[in-house]
Amino acid sequence: MSEDNKRKAMRLRNYDYSSNGAYFITVCVKDMKRVLSDVVGADDLGSPQIRLTKYGRIVENNILKMNGIYSNVNVDTYVVMPNHIHFILSVTNGAPGSSPPTNTVSKFVTALKKFTNKEIGKKIWQRGFYDHIIRNDEDYNVRSRYIEENPAKWLLMKDEYYIN
Repeated sequence: MSEDNKRKAMRLRNYDYSSNGAYFITVCVKDMKRVLSDVVGADDLGSPQIRLTKYGRIVENNILKMNGIYSNVNVDTYVVMPNHIHFILSVTNGAPGSSPPTNTVSKFVTALKKFTNKEIGKKIWQRGFYDHIIRNDEDYNVRSRYIEENPAKWLLMKDEYYIN
């Protein structure tokens, strides 16, 4: 296989993604198509609003449903943008040395994609996902603010996933 055909590894090498902690996750729609939502004008406080499409409502419902399915994995905060989603995923597997964890970050994202694709009736997600291991409270707050401010960046065309 040539160098050009090799896929870049997206996960941090030798890191246990079932470890307790928080993870900032981004999942993109295939071909960056804007099928999940529209970012529309400001509300009374000047904040842009997310208007979910049919697909976006399915994604949101599945995010909320996943919180009820997995007892040791929880989506703390999220945003459904037009062509991607961001969320913070917290993993709490109990004390070290307890029974092996069954729910890892990759398994959670795979299940979320599978459930939404099935309900929509076609595959909408690009392969893989992007992650950032949240290292401390300050990092958590930065990522949480990013999620909260992402719609405003979209309206200003300053979101890194904004494509005309």
